[in-house]
Amino acid sequence: MHDLASKRLLLVHAHPDDETIETGATMARYAAQGAHVTLVTCTLGELGEIIPPGLAHLSAEAGGGLGGYRIGELDAACAALGVTDHRFLGGAGRFRDSGMMGLPSNDAPDSFWRADPDAAAALLLRIIAEVRPQVMISYDQHGFYGHPDHIQAHRVASRAFSQAREIVSKFYATALPLSALAEAIAVEGTSFTKVESPATLPFGTPDDEVTTAIDGRGYLDAKLAAMREHATQISVEGPFFALSDGIGLRALGTEYYTLLSPSPPAGQSREDDLFAGIG
Repeated sequence: MHDLASKRLLLVHAHPDDETIETGATMARYAAQGAHVTLVTCTLGELGEIIPPGLAHLSAEAGGGLGGYRIGELDAACAALGVTDHRFLGGAGRFRDSGMMGLPSNDAPDSFWRADPDAAAALLLRIIAEVRPQVMISYDQHGFYGHPDHIQAHRVASRAFSQAREIVSKFYATALPLSALAEAIAVEGTSFTKVESPATLPFGTPDDEVTTAIDGRGYLDAKLAAMREHATQISVEGPFFALSDGIGLRALGTEYYTLLSPSPPAGQSREDDLFAGIG
């Protein structure tokens, strides 16, 4: 088995803040244990909805500036997680935030949604060749909740993984079991909106599709600190957070994944280590 110093994990996320919300505790845990953690972010998130009124001038409608500002937020969040190796795919600003599905911004020629997946995968392959990760994480084919940039990140990461099988042993998608989601929506005592059922939310993974649970509860404070650094996008109250829709969820210290490749053996219990089975 690999010792921690030789473990290398590469994560492919769509926008700044995605890494913290979905994988922050995982990144902090492996980084603290000595693994090399590389984060690749595909866009600057220029079209994100801004929460603090005092930063509304950064919005695309007000002339922009949000993308550059979010570079600083991401730098601070990575520092909070103990992650020192962060890159933008093709360089900062190479691919533009595509906006939510169905918006005119999806059709912008420089949007990530309109990028050639093979060309973008070639850029990712350069990083893979340099870093030589044994494990990659991105999203499932639905992009976790259907955002075009998340779907495209899956396509790009999947194509790169298929061409780097001699380097990368395992490829995961982020996941959130419906049972864990049901427990996370209890937000009494906050100003956030409470939903009555996970079925009203655009995400959630059937429990039997979740293959891996990473216990990062010891790094939950680091994850919450990183969330606070993404102040344009995330509001934090105690252990709870909300995005611009105001719907509150509990920040999770245990984070979940589905192993996309190789297929897990039938009947195998959930893994507790992303590097399990790598000799």
